[in-house]
Amino acid sequence: MRRVSLNPKSEIVIPGNKQATLDFAVKEFIRIANASIDDHGAFYVALSGGSTPKAIFQALASKEERGKIDWKKVFLFWSDERNVPASDPDSNYKMAMDSGFNSLPIPQKQIFRMVAEEDIEKNAIAYQAVIEKHLQNLPFDMIMLGMGEDGHTASLFPGTAGLEEKKKLIVANHIPQKKTDRMTMTFKCINQAKNTTIYVLGASKQEMLVKIHIDNEPLPISDVGTEGHKALWIADQDAAKLLLEKIG
Repeated sequence: MRRVSLNPKSEIVIPGNKQATLDFAVKEFIRIANASIDDHGAFYVALSGGSTPKAIFQALASKEERGKIDWKKVFLFWSDERNVPASDPDSNYKMAMDSGFNSLPIPQKQIFRMVAEEDIEKNAIAYQAVIEKHLQNLPFDMIMLGMGEDGHTASLFPGTAGLEEKKKLIVANHIPQKKTDRMTMTFKCINQAKNTTIYVLGASKQEMLVKIHIDNEPLPISDVGTEGHKALWIADQDAAKLLLEKIG
């Protein structure tokens, strides 16, 4: 296990190989959930899509881990969603539910899907209202994020209008490079969270980690984290190899 801090807005933890990193990520999720429930009686978490969160969800729902959280006090949200229905294989909601959340005793009234397949601007406003109703003045306890190979996170892609939003928590973001619209949390929402976790696994992420943490390139994901609420980057040794070589 190695921890690296190269700027005041983030910390990188490198637990080891892929399995060690997934194990750490699962334990961190459980730790934050229990601390949140102990503090204010609920765990407000925003899930993300991607292969690493999928593996985390499967582990959390496993026989070995599922009893470590009081799931009846968990409130599920999403950090972004594609403009597809809940039944579509590309849906982040469907992935999370199919990966184990549908087997956990979370009350249905505490699961909040982003409805992004129609009326996306109207539904983005409605989703923010749901967040404000349930969290009231509390920040999210945890927001899960990934990193695209172009440096995007959630559905905040390079060059898109959502990057500039300063007031709203949720927006419909037009993404020309994907020829689509998506619903996404904004940096205002993300950077208020008590815990923001970015999962970076695999050798394909090596160069991007260096661009962000050493070269300080102005990519969307570079804006995640503040000095008051540092982003935690969880990287496996394959993703961190080049970065560690450069810092020695």
